[in-house]
Amino acid sequence: MRCRACGSRDGLPVIDLGTAPPSNAYLSPERLNAGEAWYPLKLFVCQACWLAQVEDYTGADELFAPDYAYFSSFSRSWLAHAERFVGTACARFELGPASRVVEVAANDGYLLQYVRARGIPCLGIEPTASTAAAARAKGLPIVEAFFGRELAERLKAEGQGADLMVANNVLAHVPDINDFVAGFAILLNPGGVASFEFPHLAVLIRDRLFDTIYHEHYSYLSLSAVAGIFERNGLQVFDVERLRTHGGSLRVWAQRVDSGRQVVCPRVTDTLAEEAREGVCTPAYYAALEPAAIRIKHALLRFLLQAKAEGKRVAAYGAAAKGNTLLNFAGVRRDLLAYVVDANPAKQGKYLPGSRIPVVAEDHMKQDRPDYVLLLPWNLVTELEAQLAYARAWGACFVVTSPILRIW
Repeated sequence: MRCRACGSRDGLPVIDLGTAPPSNAYLSPERLNAGEAWYPLKLFVCQACWLAQVEDYTGADELFAPDYAYFSSFSRSWLAHAERFVGTACARFELGPASRVVEVAANDGYLLQYVRARGIPCLGIEPTASTAAAARAKGLPIVEAFFGRELAERLKAEGQGADLMVANNVLAHVPDINDFVAGFAILLNPGGVASFEFPHLAVLIRDRLFDTIYHEHYSYLSLSAVAGIFERNGLQVFDVERLRTHGGSLRVWAQRVDSGRQVVCPRVTDTLAEEAREGVCTPAYYAALEPAAIRIKHALLRFLLQAKAEGKRVAAYGAAAKGNTLLNFAGVRRDLLAYVVDANPAKQGKYLPGSRIPVVAEDHMKQDRPDYVLLLPWNLVTELEAQLAYARAWGACFVVTSPILRIW
């Protein structure tokens, strides 16, 4: 395949997860009698720039459709994360009523609501109609479009230059990563800064988090790859922070290459050196991921089959994209997993893509009282264990699969 960042065709296969439908293409009851589009799900890494990436089989407008069902505000811990970020960013960069904050992939306004509360002008850019409508309902201005050079030029001409741009968990979701990053260099004011958060490739490899691979994630990012992409498109990395979100993420701070206002922090060189020591830019680094994924798949199937043989009921919580990767790779269907609970009304009453397991409200589980609850969003285990503590009253056990299957 051709690298979407540097154009090289020297791609190294990392893992083959077979075929699957897009992970957020939830099915309505009316669509159950129709077919689904399944695409190969394979991860490669470019041996020229070391960007890990899946092959592009379908357009972003199909993956991020108008009825896109992921709403950020349904996670209390993510809301708290966003509020903390706004507070620290405003203090660090002295943002106030004369500033402007632009968030790309603003989703349902989970972050910009805290910017507006501080009296700071803001603008959200969000291509999915469902989440854009939710953000507008909060009184936030939203441009409903995909972001890149063309939109950045238009907004700049309209006087919408940004002092802070935010891009949380979207850099991995763009098919044309060069066009996307170049848009930030255009829209940022001369002294402006941009924050990008994304799951760290090093954590994916270290903890064998193969279920974070799905079609909507075009790229899997190390600082080594990101720094090169930014430099080629007019941005300079000046700081990097390690976060616990999504199992382990990076927050990368960047400025325009012609700015120089922000001093490059030692954490940048330290993180690049650590990635080099771990072997991020070597083929051997990626060899263990596929065997680990197969082990996790087999462990899950053994558990589900044993529970079935013993007459135990298993439910899942969290109709998350990572759960869909796991269930489709393992071939799990309703005979082994009766339903999945989700707090998002936009998902309730629908069916998981591929596995076609029904998505239900939490009251359904309270009435059914399953023996096991499989927590599919393993990154939210602490939050979910507290939220679902009432299940202990009927003797339920919790289960996670990553990085190993664990029952408690």
